Amino acid sequence: MNVLLLRHPPVAAAWKGRCYGRSDMGWSRAGWAMARRVAGEMAPVDAIVHSGAIRTRRLAERIGAAQRVPVTADPRWLERDFAAWEGRSWDAIWRESGAAMDGMMTDPDTYRPGGGETGRDLADRVRAAWAALPGAATVLVVAHGGPIATLRALHAGAPIPRAVDFIPACGEVVTLQRCQ
Repeated sequence: MNVLLLRHPPVAAAWKGRCYGRSDMGWSRAGWAMARRVAGEMAPVDAIVHSGAIRTRRLAERIGAAQRVPVTADPRWLERDFAAWEGRSWDAIWRESGAAMDGMMTDPDTYRPGGGETGRDLADRVRAAWAALPGAATVLVVAHGGPIATLRALHAGAPIPRAVDFIPACGEVVTLQRCQ
């Protein structure tokens, strides 16, 4: 079974430089153009799953309509929950927390950025989402950088703090194999 992991297009320009894990916003102009291109070039798939966020749902539905395949939402594919950090600028978060925010990388089992999810919480959630994918031959998952990077790190046998090395670009498709 092939699983295609697709990171959503770029978000609205007003969110540039801001933390937007669970925040729900649309795409930038460049994002709209990317969505049209990605949807037109997407390889055939048998099922589509998205996180439920606007930035993933719109693209999943566009591809699903074009290919006439079922589209379902699974919130386990949502981006990391940053709780109190949501919507704030990364600069403001840095001014407030300083090097403590490095805990996302140095202490993934217990550090809760903004009071949100630990890296371990995210990894456990993504493992469950992976296990629940439809049994179709080729599944497309339209999701976010954090869950995709975490899953890629887990599949590569890398520790959770190295997930940062596996973050795909917006609009990038990553293929993973899944045993049935």
